Amino acid sequence: MPAVRIYKPARNAMQSGKGKTGQWLLQFEQTEPRTQDPLMGWTSSADTRQQLKLFFDTVEEAVAYCEREGLAYTVYPDTPKRLQKKSYSDNFKFGRTENWTH
Repeated sequence: MPAVRIYKPARNAMQSGKGKTGQWLLQFEQTEPRTQDPLMGWTSSADTRQQLKLFFDTVEEAVAYCEREGLAYTVYPDTPKRLQKKSYSDNFKFGRTENWTH
């Protein structure tokens, strides 16, 4: 029975908006160790399932898929979002604690 992970992927550093952040990702765990090609030095594996990524809108859909297909799954909870209140006018506020420089 193959093992899978269900989690919500983090945004990359180049992404400032919230687009495509509401999906859950189902990814297969690595079952075989990777081997290194002696000539070119590339790493490879005979396990092609680790290349497969399935996206779901909700975690319930992903769990239902795993139960229907007979996959052993682990659900990693979504990390809470930390909002930082920022205002452009705070850069010029009177009584700032740190210096403002260019």
